[in-house]
Amino acid sequence: MSAKILVVEDEEKLARFVELELKHEGYDVKTEGSGRAALAEALAGSYDLILLDIMLPELNGLEVLRRLNKEKPTPVILLTARDAVMDKVSGLDAGAVDYVTKPFAIEELLARIRVALKLHPVSQHAEEGAAKETPKEEGQLSWGPLLLDIPRHRVTMNAHEISLTNREFLMLQTLLENMDIVLSRDTLLEKVCGYEYVGETNVIDVYIRYLRSKIDDVFSVKMIRTVRGVGYVIQSWDESSSSTS
Repeated sequence: MSAKILVVEDEEKLARFVELELKHEGYDVKTEGSGRAALAEALAGSYDLILLDIMLPELNGLEVLRRLNKEKPTPVILLTARDAVMDKVSGLDAGAVDYVTKPFAIEELLARIRVALKLHPVSQHAEEGAAKETPKEEGQLSWGPLLLDIPRHRVTMNAHEISLTNREFLMLQTLLENMDIVLSRDTLLEKVCGYEYVGETNVIDVYIRYLRSKIDDVFSVKMIRTVRGVGYVIQSWDESSSSTS
């Protein structure tokens, strides 16, 4: 099955050129010329990759990227005429897997597309009627766009890997395994540090703070909730989970 690519570019000649080149390479291609239309199409369709211009009418590319990442993990390559380091960093921080600076050689773009599709095979079988979320394999736990892979000791959010220490990983795993159940600090201490641990339970607060700094703060979600006087809980994912309030 050929990969399905959405090209978002408001310069008609460039969009048409890229579309023809990608179709020549065997890709299934659709184009959009505005940010708002692109976001609607990206959310409604099942794409393996999105080529996204930053300077777009109605809604700029970075805002499209931020909103898209809250809903689905489609990999995005940014197309930008701005080559300042901070512009590139802003794009990558917003969730892009790569960026290409205009003007670009089509060979470079095609090479970057091949790499992105190889590293981020998100929805290759979506056209066959697969569900919106990729089915979890054995040993995997999920919370919305977050996926914890126990056998591989790997955590990703919107396809972006999150680096956790062993105890941070075990803390997150324990909370996800007990979704919607409030766990006391003593219970978490036993699970994360073991029965033989001798020390203060506030070490749990430290690990919770580390997890929030790596997940909640970075991805603008509210995952781990504090129940005063009791402990901590991860509640089932809903739209309010993506709120920073």
